[in-house]
Amino acid sequence: MSRRLTLATVLVALIAGMVGMGAGAASASKPEVQKANHGHEFKAKDAKNFGIGFGFSPNLVNHGGPIMTASIVKAIYWGTQWGNSSFVGDKQTGLDTFYGGWTGTKYAGTTTEYSSSNGKVSGAVTYNGHVVDATAGPTSPPSTAQIVAEVAKMIPNPVSNGYYPVYVDLKRGNAGYCAWHDTGTANGVQVQVAFFFNLDGDSGCDPQDTSGAHSQGLAALANVSGHELSEAETDPHLNAWYDRQGNENADKCAWHFNKLSTFSNGSVWKIQGNWSNAAYNNRTGYYNRGCVDGN
Repeated sequence: MSRRLTLATVLVALIAGMVGMGAGAASASKPEVQKANHGHEFKAKDAKNFGIGFGFSPNLVNHGGPIMTASIVKAIYWGTQWGNSSFVGDKQTGLDTFYGGWTGTKYAGTTTEYSSSNGKVSGAVTYNGHVVDATAGPTSPPSTAQIVAEVAKMIPNPVSNGYYPVYVDLKRGNAGYCAWHDTGTANGVQVQVAFFFNLDGDSGCDPQDTSGAHSQGLAALANVSGHELSEAETDPHLNAWYDRQGNENADKCAWHFNKLSTFSNGSVWKIQGNWSNAAYNNRTGYYNRGCVDGN
């Protein structure tokens, strides 16, 4: 009798501990925020710690932060190479086309199921073109503070629903990520920013687009740009939608593709999908039953 009571007590304690562990994992802050001086990373295919777990509860959870109901986007190109036409190639005009054709697409609709206290993601983007800063850019992976400072320099009047992607001419080197997004204050306004390496010839960040519509460098930047904008819409301040492990909607579908996506201006892109709680619950997604790209 006493032995049974002891075993039962041990089992209750173990179960309580497991429940406590689960609750802690669900409420933990994102590992990307804890470990670096920059924002939430898009891991490269060759990253040593690349891997997205799913487990028994893979869906995204709303942690209470705001989402972006709509975005005003202006791209920044930073670095001396952006003054070199042979380096620029089709990248700037191509990304103009990419952002300019985003609104109204089925791909833009992959984020619209998510809402928070400030409203619902619409997927709408107003694209205000790009600016070039041909002064010397960073010589090592920059911090969020450096990228926010560049945004403040190039965007004198930022807006709170602004998303400012910064493309540099620096190669990735040994960094285990292709890009990241974050938030910061530029000229007194809290904005959303993103950072992108020069991905020319970078196999670890290459979607292997064989359509022939774009250069390899543009195709790589377009895919990671779709990833970061999708995450900025659903988790702009890194405190809204992510899963138990800290993965955002695009992380959970990283490097998994379905079909080419056609944008509203007729341009065609190879872009990874985004995680949909609704698709997973209905078992209609194309990867782990939860990824969707609008096709």
